Amino acid sequence: MSEASRTRTSDSADPLDLAGIGIGPFNLSLAAQLDSVPELAARFFDRSSRFDWHPGMMLPDVELQSSFLKDLVTSTNPTSPWSFVAYLVAHKRLFTFLNAQYEAVPRREFARYFEWVAGELPSLTFGADVREITHDGQAFVVSTDNNRHRARNIALGVGAVPFVPAWASSLKGDRCFHCSEATERLPKIAGDRIAVIGGGQSGGEIVQHLLSRDVLPKELKWISRRHNFEPINDTPFSNQVFSPEYVDAFRQLSDDRKLAALDTHILTSDGLSLSTINAIYRRLYILRHIEGDGADIELLPNRDVIQVDRQQDGLRLIVRNSFDGGIEIIFSDVLVLATGYTFKLPDAIAPLQGRISVDRNERLVLADDYSAAWDGPRQNRIFALNAGRYSHGIADSQLSLMAWRSAAIINALLGRDHFDLGLPQSVVRWGSGLAHTTDAMMSR
Repeated sequence: MSEASRTRTSDSADPLDLAGIGIGPFNLSLAAQLDSVPELAARFFDRSSRFDWHPGMMLPDVELQSSFLKDLVTSTNPTSPWSFVAYLVAHKRLFTFLNAQYEAVPRREFARYFEWVAGELPSLTFGADVREITHDGQAFVVSTDNNRHRARNIALGVGAVPFVPAWASSLKGDRCFHCSEATERLPKIAGDRIAVIGGGQSGGEIVQHLLSRDVLPKELKWISRRHNFEPINDTPFSNQVFSPEYVDAFRQLSDDRKLAALDTHILTSDGLSLSTINAIYRRLYILRHIEGDGADIELLPNRDVIQVDRQQDGLRLIVRNSFDGGIEIIFSDVLVLATGYTFKLPDAIAPLQGRISVDRNERLVLADDYSAAWDGPRQNRIFALNAGRYSHGIADSQLSLMAWRSAAIINALLGRDHFDLGLPQSVVRWGSGLAHTTDAMMSR
């Protein structure tokens, strides 16, 4: 970033072009991409003292499920100094990284890459809790503990919040917790009866970790709604849903067709990596057939937890088995909820929330450029990152298209194509080109 841009970014006399709320990977990508656009003044705020990517799930040996080329910048700005390859070069380990021949990059390595970029970019302000966001008629006013910043546009990048099922909300604590707290909670648990709820990658990583410890759980139940513990669909054609061409086609669909498409492609984003599946299966083989220690471990797909009660000696789970229709009772001392995440507007935006449009399912209405519909001036936009699963497709919550999304937002800020986002010919032709005509005829 040029010295002139740095000075303007910190100048409170003129409104910022963009204020970023939260500094996770998505707003970090936006900040990294903006570093190549000196004419835009931006500043990003986060209440944390430093960048820390999913610390609660940074278990040993966890791996990235995306290519390292799907980093903060490379897909639209490959010469940026903030690419993952630039990070490896800066730390003089490009060749050793290549020689390691990783099938999947260690997630801790990618976390360090993010931390490195966050430590170098001058537009980031940590330790600044955004308390309130208002609008004064001409610009947004972002109030932190000690300062107020005016900005023409804002980017909400606070990250998704852990989803806790209704039946678990009153049980949260040391004995029932979301997997986002795993690194803090799991070391305090040994020899207990543990139930892991959720058959996706997070659930698999928890199970793999519990089976790798010196002291195994007294009992371990892995419970999933899915009909089996299934691998991520990582084939070339399936991965086309993580392309800008697919997002463009997805945007043309009706809401009902979007929901159907999301259901169809769920395993492209939320299946288990083969390395996790193989590690768990091989560990079970060792425990049962070689070590023969008699550990009570059960994998329970097709189960839906419908009720949990506190008992004197732990928790009682009432579970419906959709395979044969039966009702089962499971007892456990600890519940680990690998139940995913959901988007939530930050509390700071409460003064504006009534002015922001939502659909019939209370979801933000997002334009192509990821700006939310609201009743304020058109030149003042609210960009929402990780809020577009139902508007832009299944890739929205993944790392895969974050650099492309950041570039789209910057083009919108500039009102011109600083980044070339022209779409190539798609490998797969998704739409017929007649969808709207056909839907209109069917509705008559």
